[in-house]
Amino acid sequence: MEFSTIVEVLLLALAVGILSGPVEFPWSAAILAGATFNPLEDWEYETPDVDGAVEVLERATAVGLVSAVKSGGDTIKQEGPVQAGGTAGTTPARLNTEPITGIARSAQKMRVAYRNPTGGTITVDGKIIFTPRSGLRAGVSRGGGGFGGGARRRRPRRR
Repeated sequence: MEFSTIVEVLLLALAVGILSGPVEFPWSAAILAGATFNPLEDWEYETPDVDGAVEVLERATAVGLVSAVKSGGDTIKQEGPVQAGGTAGTTPARLNTEPITGIARSAQKMRVAYRNPTGGTITVDGKIIFTPRSGLRAGVSRGGGGFGGGARRRRPRRR
């Protein structure tokens, strides 16, 4: 099977909801003094159609940047300082960055809000990992795939 065919099959599987693995989205942005930034704007999974676990790894190049992580009305991380230290453009890893973990609710918008109250520009590097829970995607029938769906097994008959 050719590479382009494999990619097409995987994209089709993703479109109909067959794949159920984690989805990652990295970002790197310079935030000007007094500015705000939400990296999840226009992300495909900003409003997930199924509940799932969410992990956010974030690191800034200087002290002073604050962030808050929310899913709908639930606060995963109240506004607080972002870990400082690191090189701009380098995605943080679990080895040296403690992940912020929580639950993303179905049909609820996720938000990672950065605010720079300092007098200078600070670069933030981050990554979000969304792992769907087993269950159904909206609009997918039991027999047609989904996250952990599939045909149900009948109970064995008593003899």
